[in-house]
Amino acid sequence: MNWDWKPLIFIAMIAYGGWQYFSHKPIAIKTPGVLVASEPLQTAVGSAPSLTLDHYRVEPLAAYSIEARVLGTKDYQIGQGADISPLDFAVGWGAMSDSAVLEHISISQGNRFYYWHVNEFPIPRGEIESHSANMHLIPANSTVERALKNVRPGNLVRLRGWLVVVSDNTGWQWRSSLSRTDTGNGACELMWVETVETGTVN
Repeated sequence: MNWDWKPLIFIAMIAYGGWQYFSHKPIAIKTPGVLVASEPLQTAVGSAPSLTLDHYRVEPLAAYSIEARVLGTKDYQIGQGADISPLDFAVGWGAMSDSAVLEHISISQGNRFYYWHVNEFPIPRGEIESHSANMHLIPANSTVERALKNVRPGNLVRLRGWLVVVSDNTGWQWRSSLSRTDTGNGACELMWVETVETGTVN
């Protein structure tokens, strides 16, 4: 007997699409005002650990910790860098964690970038740029990876680890930004994540 696999494939695709939607569905937040007042903390490397990732070299550039509101998440399974960093978080702090500000800003992610659009600026452009970021995340282990993949837009997160540069023996490298005020290509943080803490507000 010959099986027609097309209906099963179609059902599987619908189920996967539903899972993707609900697992990434934003969390509604009613709490007014700034939810994360603290700035990200970047410090000198000091005595950095030795980091390894398959056949890549991973060099810490700075110790880094951040508390932020998650504005968007994006998984990457194919393409350059997906084997290093399987997901990105768009995050905001200060005014960019305030729902009254964010309701005027359209946010999207794709091709390892974070995009925002406004019809009218609810806060100065420079404040949007300096209080939000797109972060390429490298889980330190499978436990961290599972925790990161459970995060949804609207969650508050605390991440600790290292800003890094990743390279291979061909001369290719992927380097983290070390500034919160740069924009465009190369402005994203490439972070080796060692700990994840997640919270919610109403």
